[in-house]
Amino acid sequence: MLDHLLTVIREEHLAEQLYHSLVGLEIEEHRIDQHGRLSRRPHPRQLGSRTIHPYLQTDFTESQLEVITDPNPNIGGTLDQLDTLQTVAYRSLAGDDRIWPLSMPPKLDETDLQFVRNHFERPAIKPYREHLIHKYGLKHGCMTGVHVNYSLPDPVIHRLYSHYTQEFPTLVAFKNALYFRLAQNFVRYQWLLTYLFGASPIAEAGFFDPVPAELQHPVRSIRNSRFGFVNLPQEQVGYESLPGHLAQLQAMIDAGTYFSAHEFYGPVRLKGQTSAQNFLTGGIRYLELRDFDNTPFTPNGVSRHALYFLKFFMIYLLTQPLPENIATALATARLKNQTVALEDPLQATQYQAEGEQIFAAMREMAKQLNAHTEQWENIDDLEEVLMHPELTPAAKLVAKMHEGSLMKFGQAVARQWYHERISAPTLLPRLTQVTAATQRFVMAALQAGVRFYQVRDEDGADLLMFTFAGVTQVLQERDMQVGDPNQRLHELFPDLPSGDQGAIV
Repeated sequence: MLDHLLTVIREEHLAEQLYHSLVGLEIEEHRIDQHGRLSRRPHPRQLGSRTIHPYLQTDFTESQLEVITDPNPNIGGTLDQLDTLQTVAYRSLAGDDRIWPLSMPPKLDETDLQFVRNHFERPAIKPYREHLIHKYGLKHGCMTGVHVNYSLPDPVIHRLYSHYTQEFPTLVAFKNALYFRLAQNFVRYQWLLTYLFGASPIAEAGFFDPVPAELQHPVRSIRNSRFGFVNLPQEQVGYESLPGHLAQLQAMIDAGTYFSAHEFYGPVRLKGQTSAQNFLTGGIRYLELRDFDNTPFTPNGVSRHALYFLKFFMIYLLTQPLPENIATALATARLKNQTVALEDPLQATQYQAEGEQIFAAMREMAKQLNAHTEQWENIDDLEEVLMHPELTPAAKLVAKMHEGSLMKFGQAVARQWYHERISAPTLLPRLTQVTAATQRFVMAALQAGVRFYQVRDEDGADLLMFTFAGVTQVLQERDMQVGDPNQRLHELFPDLPSGDQGAIV
């Protein structure tokens, strides 16, 4: 099945379109106070209603922001939007609140946990949260990460399908085969991403009680280990086949083992349908990749390097055939990822030789697909990280530890990031091509939960498009030179809520 896929991609000249696969981001991050503890301030009211907000949500705790970008074919565009949304979030913080830069939470004492337990302003999902607390405890839900939503361009899927119509009776069956092959290979090679981008080497004192023997020293990624943000060992859902995966997931939900599909914490989620049963007929539309820890070395929580590598890596995974005994291969892969996640971050991984083979194969693919200079440079840079473990984020964090803690480092980074954003000469630095008044209008729109896009008309003139509740307004800059942006927004969108209504679905 799907034989000779790389040859077809090359002969059909599809590489350039694959380089523009869609990527969207979900960045989880905590608000903290001046002492480095989880903030006890409510969710900023400036950030509109969480019932409808498409970009700025919260998760397990009131302090846990979730910053969500739209899918974009260009990494630069994705990161520009992320930076703008992060700036909006930072400029909406109250008092001394700052953003914690690490996946593992700051130090939590009993008063912190009691506050987290008792303060939750989203009644619609409170039963789900109670289920999670009962099963996993409060601390489990306080870990954060970066989720990458990835989808192949539809024209590429259609073009590829023309070569495989004898193997797949429908386009949906073919699309599912492509995406599930990606998911299976992502699991097979997850260990490499954990090595390259793992950034949760320690937990603060008291997070584990007692501390497991494997965590008595720094590791590469607690979050991606069996001690991290994962399902219970007896409640795993496998990736051996698509029907089997969906059946296991649905069985977990039907039995009440999982509250819903949201409780599946595997490294890849299939996305695009409202229930597991619908994927076989409706098709997978995109994948949610859940391996990435927050990085404290770039101020948006995820690095450009990581995303450029991921895009090319996903093409590599797409073209890799599956072994005959996929069940054995996946079981081995899970053990590899556990091993790598718990390795000493200052030492070479025991799978370095295999990693070198993967990079060699990626180089060969890059030649065949006429990769861009930036992609070649990215492969070079990440291979250097493979060969030099001291360059990994986890190892860099070990160097920042003070008396076995990252509290001082995390607080210093939080203060630095806040200062850099608030003291910037422009309100929204990635929108410098528009006037200050327009920036104020855009910021008010994003705070309120109005979708915002930059477009061009047929004459090449820049226009700004705003969408809320099915209503779209395309504005020129002169339309946004107003005294009160919020008043103007409510004139344009009469159904726009005036503040947080305290519930999401």
